[in-house]
Amino acid sequence: MGELRVAVLATLDSGSRAAARGWSDLTIRNAFILPTIAFLIVFNIFPLIYSLGFSFTEYRVSLNRPAEFIGLDNYVDLLADPAIWRSFTTTAQYVIVSVGGQMLVGFGLALLLNRPFKFKGLVTTLLMLPMMLSPAVVGLFWKLLYDPSWGPINYALGIGKFEWLGNRVNALFAVAITDIWMWSPFVMLLSLAGLSAIPKHLYEAAAIDRAGWWYTFTRITLPLVSPILLIALIFRTMEAFKAFD
Repeated sequence: MGELRVAVLATLDSGSRAAARGWSDLTIRNAFILPTIAFLIVFNIFPLIYSLGFSFTEYRVSLNRPAEFIGLDNYVDLLADPAIWRSFTTTAQYVIVSVGGQMLVGFGLALLLNRPFKFKGLVTTLLMLPMMLSPAVVGLFWKLLYDPSWGPINYALGIGKFEWLGNRVNALFAVAITDIWMWSPFVMLLSLAGLSAIPKHLYEAAAIDRAGWWYTFTRITLPLVSPILLIALIFRTMEAFKAFD
C-alpha cells in the first residue's frame, strides 16, 4: 500500500508540474501575441473606428469649429455623386481584368511547372522576379515599354505610334497588363503549392480508369486546388481595389 501511495502521489505531482508548465507555455504564447494585438488595435482598429465615427460629422479646418454630427448626410452625398460611380465602375473594370488575368496566367504557369523537367528551380525563380520588384520600378519599366515613339512593344507589334496610355480604355488595359505581369507569380506560387499537395494516387487511379485530361482536371485537380485559388483570388482582389500607384 505504501508503494502504491507513493506512485499515486508521484503521478499527481508530475501532473501538477505538467499543468504548471502548460500554463507557463500559455503565458509565453500570450506574451508573444499581445504586442501584435496591441499594434493592430493602435494602428488599424482604432483609426478605423475613429474614421467611421468621424464620417457621421461635418468638420472643416478652415472654419475652426468643433465637428457637427450630421448623420448619414455624407453617405447620401457620396452615393448621389456621379463621379463616385464613374470611379467605382472604372475600378471594378480594372479589378476584373487584372485579377482575372492573374488567376488565368498564374494557374496556367503552375500547371506547366507541376511536372519534372530540367532547370525547374531556375525557371520558377525567374518567373518570380516580377513579384520581387518595387511597384515604382515596374511602373517606370512598363512606361518605357509603352512609349509610343520608341517603345519595343509598338515596334514588335508593328502598330506605329500607338498611344497605350492615350485614353481611359487603353490606359486601363495597359495598367492591368502591367499588374498581371507583376502579380501572376503570386498566384503561381500558391497554385503550385496546392497542386503539389494533391495525392499522386488519385491521378494513378484516373489513369487506370483511362480518364481523359479534361475529366482529370475538372474532377481531381480543380476541386482539390480550388481552396488555394480562392485565397489567391481574395488577396489579389483586395490589393487590386487598393491599387493607385
